[in-house]
Amino acid sequence: MKKAILVVSFGTTYLDTLQLNIAAIEDKIRTHFPDFEVRRAFTSRMVIKRLADRAGLHVDTEEQALEKLLAEGYTEVYVQPLHVVAGEEYEKIRRLVVRYAHNKTFAKIRIGRPLLYYMGQEDQPDDYLTVLAAVAKQLPPAGEADALVFMGHGGTHPANAAYAVLQLKFAEAGLERTFVYTVEGFPALEGVIEKLKEHKIRNVRLAPFMLVAGDHAKNDMAGEDDESAKSRLAQAGFKVDVLLKGLGENELIQDIYLQHLRDAISGKHCHKH
Repeated sequence: MKKAILVVSFGTTYLDTLQLNIAAIEDKIRTHFPDFEVRRAFTSRMVIKRLADRAGLHVDTEEQALEKLLAEGYTEVYVQPLHVVAGEEYEKIRRLVVRYAHNKTFAKIRIGRPLLYYMGQEDQPDDYLTVLAAVAKQLPPAGEADALVFMGHGGTHPANAAYAVLQLKFAEAGLERTFVYTVEGFPALEGVIEKLKEHKIRNVRLAPFMLVAGDHAKNDMAGEDDESAKSRLAQAGFKVDVLLKGLGENELIQDIYLQHLRDAISGKHCHKH
């Protein structure tokens, strides 16, 4: 049996954050799963094209990577997405895996779950609480006036309700000064600014709730223009400290992805197609 693990992320055009977040997790997977061939794929066609044009770096799409594994005679494949929620990019991979599984292309193919998936219903784990414990390590020192504000991606896919669930989970866990807003959806930054004022917060630490500290983190969150979250928070009277680190740099987050992969391999807590 030739076994492989395909690690799929949206991707990033920033080589530094690619190394610190994506490659770091891939390397950790190699260390923990020495019997498997570990490969990389990106779901963003735009990122793949830019990397090829600018850096001469070739990355496969999820389909190209699976087709290569098939051509090379791999029979058992586990696909681990590094996405945060089960949104559009994750669905793209899941549909593909379901198709391969249905056609019995590989003897075995399974997909692991993204970072936020189960909420502790029935006998499933609570991914949110596990992630919460991991990001709690990034909290600023507990001064009366400190808050941590995370920027998620967001969008129109219903799975983006995960960010609102995360906000509820933070509150339930007693982390009243930890907030989440999204660039392209709900919760919005305006609402977070209102909450910060209600809590009489003065100092805000701003950090990406994304795998990588890429374009959104560097521009939408920490950019110098008036529209960035940093500028808008400063205009609202807060002192802002920016943490430009993707979630992938957090060792505990890396371990969560590893656990989701283990679950997929053992068939525990994983999708039944």
